[in-house]
Amino acid sequence: MQRVRSDRKAVLFGEIMMRLATKRYERIVQAREFDVSYGGAEANVGVALSRCGVESFMVSAVPDDAVGDACLAYMRQFNLNLDYVKRVGQRLGIYFLETGAAQRPSSVLYYRRGSSVCELQPGAFDWDRIFEGKHWFHVTGITPALADSVADITMEACAAARRSGLMVSLDPNYRRGLWPVEKARTVLMPLLEHVSVLFTDEEQASDLFGVDARASGVTAGHFSERGHEDVAVQLHDRFGLQYVSISLRKGTSATVNDCAGMLYDGATFYTSRNYHIDHIVDRVGGGDAYAAGIIYGLLTAQDLHETVEFAAAASSLKHAIHGDFNLVSFDEIVALMTGDGSGRIQR
Repeated sequence: MQRVRSDRKAVLFGEIMMRLATKRYERIVQAREFDVSYGGAEANVGVALSRCGVESFMVSAVPDDAVGDACLAYMRQFNLNLDYVKRVGQRLGIYFLETGAAQRPSSVLYYRRGSSVCELQPGAFDWDRIFEGKHWFHVTGITPALADSVADITMEACAAARRSGLMVSLDPNYRRGLWPVEKARTVLMPLLEHVSVLFTDEEQASDLFGVDARASGVTAGHFSERGHEDVAVQLHDRFGLQYVSISLRKGTSATVNDCAGMLYDGATFYTSRNYHIDHIVDRVGGGDAYAAGIIYGLLTAQDLHETVEFAAAASSLKHAIHGDFNLVSFDEIVALMTGDGSGRIQR
């Protein structure tokens, strides 16, 4: 894959949160200190895109206080454009992270109710102005889960993006801790009318969109060899999507995973190589790194097989980075996708 000098611009809508992570694989009940950073699904994608040279604009809200200042100062160091972040409300969303090990999975506890984003109402943003001169809009299912008003804004944004000629991508990113699957299905299904690119996996395709993940055993830790292709065809045809990308993950434990990805354009399946990750530093943001890789490839008109290889390599590298963000360079991703996965010191 070649780095493309481009004027392509992306817009992302979602909540930027404070992340409080336990140290040394501790449980929250043990913790006497937390590691503080900031992130969020859409922001994770935006930072990854900006590191590949795509100017990315975050649409969000944070409180107008010292915590909001700290959040935005943290985000600015990663070149994420914050021109459309409102300073309203009194609380920044928070999530607590317990990093799992061996057969104990990682877990997340959300403190998001009543946050600045949840206080937004439809009409808060001039989407036509925001989308002027932009090319891509990305959102996840986490955002409409935050409040009914935010769900309405998400629909408003997706419709405006499609009307303005942008490519629209959705990652359902279903979180049981935020809303029941029945409500998620009711809210997310109508969004697909405006979506060009859907990121999902077999489990979400079944639970949210009624597309059976046949011959798969997600909870047993494996996926079928061809079930994901059948799922992609059904999603593509049923919802009139331009692309469907399915992440393929096999989890042996909380610290050992295999991951790959597949991209379908309605005619051909493009599947990446498999990456065996035998020591996960931080799994949070792995799916966002993958989505950013796909978006980058499509935005810059790359070869589709190279696009999914780039995305899978980016996601693999994210598992070795602490924090939400995939702080690797374009060249590091390309080096891995072309074969240098030795982990040898670079001098």
